[in-house]
Amino acid sequence: MFKCLSKLNFKSFFTMKDFYFIGIDVSKKHLDCCLLFNSSVVRQDVISNHQKSIENYLSILCSEENIDIEQIVICAEYTGLYIYPLVIACQNNSYKLWLEDPTQIKYSSGLQRGKNDAIDAKRIALYASRYIDRIKIYKKPSVGIESIKLLSAELNMLCVDKAKYQAQISDQKEYMPNDMYKIKSKRLTLLIKELDKAINEIENEIENIVKNDVLLSRQMELLLSIEGVGKKTSLKMILETQAFTKFTDSRKFCCHAGVAPFSYVSGSSQHSKNKVSQRANKSIKTLLHLAALSAIQKKNSELRVYYERKIADGKNKMSVLNAIRAKLIYRIFAVIKNDQSYDLNHISQYTN
Repeated sequence: MFKCLSKLNFKSFFTMKDFYFIGIDVSKKHLDCCLLFNSSVVRQDVISNHQKSIENYLSILCSEENIDIEQIVICAEYTGLYIYPLVIACQNNSYKLWLEDPTQIKYSSGLQRGKNDAIDAKRIALYASRYIDRIKIYKKPSVGIESIKLLSAELNMLCVDKAKYQAQISDQKEYMPNDMYKIKSKRLTLLIKELDKAINEIENEIENIVKNDVLLSRQMELLLSIEGVGKKTSLKMILETQAFTKFTDSRKFCCHAGVAPFSYVSGSSQHSKNKVSQRANKSIKTLLHLAALSAIQKKNSELRVYYERKIADGKNKMSVLNAIRAKLIYRIFAVIKNDQSYDLNHISQYTN
């Protein structure tokens, strides 16, 4: 598998060869492909989104265009499950795959008019050729991480369905005939029981995967030692950071989670207060917020003392809670880095 080099090494490495860039627009059933060389389109094709189809296409492409595998950089937008066949095909044949955030490509393409899959594939290829110094070769997560991600997605779906059915039972009693409500309530109760059973099975399966993985179980143990951080937050942090390999800097993760404040100043007309960006992962931010609330509820909690002191100083409550969210992130990354459980008696060594 192609190993990720530093940015400096990438620049020197890529200037030594002439590279072909394949931009791929991924959809459920098809892949639109654009082959680019020296900023010129060589060919555009549409193939089915299946592993064998992708492998055959790349093999034929190399043969017909007389391209070496090492000359190819494949770039695609990260689109969740639909990229799986592409990932496996590239991994099995040692192709360099670059999965980029769709928003990053969109805002780097300038003012655009019109949109279709072929145009999107070309834009992705152009993005890869222009920003080759930013390349990040995709590394497939461990089997444990990948399994937990799939199970967590299914778990979230079931929990949403359960909440929806429970809301109908509690909210609709007064707004329909009593006999109709009883029949409906009986059906929904049966569905909720089945959902509870499925939810318990998935939670047990996730727990077993974590227990049987030395790295994941150790990281869970470390994260649970931090006050306010529970199982859901710990698991989400591990998944979001891919066992703390995708993110190694707590400050960068604060940006990712929408916790880091930014200044908004322009000339002499705009001087707003520092505020967090809305471009953030809202799911992890929500869990961190709940963790912060949990921490300040505990008596004799160091974070509760901090919260009360800042409120007494006249600080905004949400600003103080945001600061506590950031503190939790710093502590999470610190215990992982030091491979040591959190200890209030040694606060100084956990400062970022």
